[in-house]
Amino acid sequence: MERLSMRKIREVLRLKYDCRLSDRQIAKGTAVARSTVADYLRRFAAAGLCWPLAPDLTESMLEARLFPPLPAVSTDQRPTPDWSEIHTELRKKGVTLYLLWQEYKTNCPDGFQYTWFSQQYRQWHQRCDLVMRQHHRAGEKLFVDYAGQTVPVVDRQTGEIRHAQIFVAVMGASSYTYAEATWTQSLPDWIGSHVRTFEFLGGLPEVLVPDNLASGVSRASRYEPDINPSYQDMATHYGVVVIPARVRKPRDKAKVEGGVLLVERWVLARLRNMKFFSLAELNRAIAALLEALNGRAFKKLPGSRRQAFEQLDRPALKALPAIRHEFAEWKSAKVHVDYHVEVAGHYYSIPHAMVGKRVEVRYTATTIEIFHRGERVASHPRSAQPGRHSTVDAHMPERHRQAKWSPERLTRWAQKIGPHTSGLIQAVLVSRRHPEQAFRSCLGILRLGKHYGEQRLEAACARALSLSTTSYRSIDSILKHGLDARPIDPVAVQPVIRHENVRGPDYFH
Repeated sequence: MERLSMRKIREVLRLKYDCRLSDRQIAKGTAVARSTVADYLRRFAAAGLCWPLAPDLTESMLEARLFPPLPAVSTDQRPTPDWSEIHTELRKKGVTLYLLWQEYKTNCPDGFQYTWFSQQYRQWHQRCDLVMRQHHRAGEKLFVDYAGQTVPVVDRQTGEIRHAQIFVAVMGASSYTYAEATWTQSLPDWIGSHVRTFEFLGGLPEVLVPDNLASGVSRASRYEPDINPSYQDMATHYGVVVIPARVRKPRDKAKVEGGVLLVERWVLARLRNMKFFSLAELNRAIAALLEALNGRAFKKLPGSRRQAFEQLDRPALKALPAIRHEFAEWKSAKVHVDYHVEVAGHYYSIPHAMVGKRVEVRYTATTIEIFHRGERVASHPRSAQPGRHSTVDAHMPERHRQAKWSPERLTRWAQKIGPHTSGLIQAVLVSRRHPEQAFRSCLGILRLGKHYGEQRLEAACARALSLSTTSYRSIDSILKHGLDARPIDPVAVQPVIRHENVRGPDYFH
């Protein structure tokens, strides 16, 4: 219980004995708990004091009467608990100071009472350094961050020097530490370091506590930080909770800052005169020094980080899932008129009814998944072919009537501009397995006429046909560089294609 100021205690006594108020009324009037009011009145009666107080009774004298020091008791008669052991036990899940006192009394029936026990433990606790004063439950929190220092790595072939980043993770209860080098602090490296940390620990904590690093936290906020979707995806896979440290609250991340300092002093400082030629070589050196760091004895507690980890954290960690997390990125996209969304230059179909809606795309090295309002609406194997389409037939509209745009509408628009534009649009439409896959390119080409004028677009299409190129980028480049104004070699002009395998505008009617 926190002791009130003597001024407030005097006010409690005045309201009791001068105003004749009840304990409940006194508590309400002084904003003090009723149990606290009762405790002070009990102490006042036990001290043999009477109201009003004697004029010569100073505040220090009153305090001494109300809060007499605990009687000195020989430790030969009452054994003193091992406070470091009490401190270690308190980190275990569900263990309280009162439970430990009960166990102490069971073993030592003549031992100290709970008030003395708790006060002595808190005094011992306050003598520990600041980091150790923070209470962390076993297996609960893993603190993660990057060290401020980097380590140079030399390319054997070119002599170029790259600076490797140092990722650091520290378990809250045991201070067991992991560190590794990565090339960057980017999202793939950040999440990859987490996966390797979990495997190093051999289990999972309940909570991840990152700093407000951009890779992990999209928008820093004291109350509602936004977690990066890829980082949240990893946390969901492993069943852990991400609670970023609050902005400008250094004590929230004191554990990892202490771990970073130790890694800089006991690992990086010892590597300062060594030359490394690969990231793997650097990580082998870090692992060897990390082994020594975790085996080094504590200064103020018995044992080492490794021993504390084996005793406290490891039994409390959750089991790793059977499948290792595969890094995934997320993007938001609006479904185009061709009911495809673009990922890394390739186009993937979704049901045509989703045209115009905004979807979330999750993509890994092997898979594309598309979600709308949390529900997966399409999935595809990932393709490395830029500019191509992956289309599921079931996603296409029947007879192309559900889509806003159609081949005949695009063809009619092109015919109004001129024969070369019409010929080029027909060539684009027949170049794809499904005409709908060409809608995006056709729209882009036709809309160039609004920016540059239809006359220039017609001339650009004539030049493009003469060069046998039908891409949007080619026509845009012709217009951007004014090539449409240059004369075309008559020999090079290609007539509008007429062939039994080439569908004309009448095909779509």
